[in-house]
Amino acid sequence: MTAPKDVTEFDITIAVPTYNGARRLPKLFEHFKAQIAIENIRWEILIVDNNSRDNTKTVVQEYQADWLPQVPLRYVQETQQGAAFARQKAVKEARGKLIGFIDDDNLPDPNWVAEAVAFGVRHPNAGAFGSRIDAHCEVTPPEGFEQIKAFLAIRNHGSKVMEFDPDSLRLPPAASLVVRKQAWLDCVPQHSFLSGKLPGLFIQGDDYEPLLFIHKNGWKILYDPHLRTIHQIPKERLERDYLLTLAKGCGLATCQLCLIKAQHSWYKPILVLRTIVGSSKRLIQHILKYRFQARKDLAVAAQFEFHLGSLLSPLYIRRWS
Repeated sequence: MTAPKDVTEFDITIAVPTYNGARRLPKLFEHFKAQIAIENIRWEILIVDNNSRDNTKTVVQEYQADWLPQVPLRYVQETQQGAAFARQKAVKEARGKLIGFIDDDNLPDPNWVAEAVAFGVRHPNAGAFGSRIDAHCEVTPPEGFEQIKAFLAIRNHGSKVMEFDPDSLRLPPAASLVVRKQAWLDCVPQHSFLSGKLPGLFIQGDDYEPLLFIHKNGWKILYDPHLRTIHQIPKERLERDYLLTLAKGCGLATCQLCLIKAQHSWYKPILVLRTIVGSSKRLIQHILKYRFQARKDLAVAAQFEFHLGSLLSPLYIRRWS
């Protein structure tokens, strides 16, 4: 007779999707060890390895051998490549009422776990809530970076709780995000439209997609100013070519994300047309306003790429239903 499966329910599962994270995970683990005010919180950590080619698994096993006895540190693999699939795997495996997604290059404040649980209790109508994300750059960012840092999931919406506006695609990134597990299970399709960055395919929006489904079913998406991580940004992600590619990738997801908001299938062709018209208008206005400044101004160039990506986004619709 096989032993019954452990169905212990935790207050929160901290899920870390990772790809080749062997060098980044040790610092993140140390921040997990430093969490405070967790005496009465039941929590676990779940590492989701998305086909790493380095020794990520070995690093996790080494920490498992000498880990906090009251906090399970679990390791699972997701063989389908893409951040969206890693998050789906995390939801399937998580044993917490809340799931706190933290990217392996984001370092949480010492009160992250305690604050996430407390905020979830205070706001039972929140299907998900995002955090403040500050940047720690390996090298000095290029001029104009402040105007486009949101493309790198750097967010600070002030010191007060606020509600995001999903209808305008204003949503928190998944780099530091808490989702109510039941809301995800009830609202988010098992098969993602947008799968995340893949070789040769740099379309973003994979973290916005589940939030739009959750919001579409009546849940609020909130911002918790007391939930904070520091995003470690290596020098290669501050290079001009990378930032412009990233900005265009964000734009390329526009039409697919807009289709999720449609309440009726007949309205979807109208949304496609609105995307084309609106993106064309914004792109033309941008060109007329800035003309040739994009050659020297990084922010102008990135905004141009985003608008261009939005205009092209109907060509990248992967699913209408």
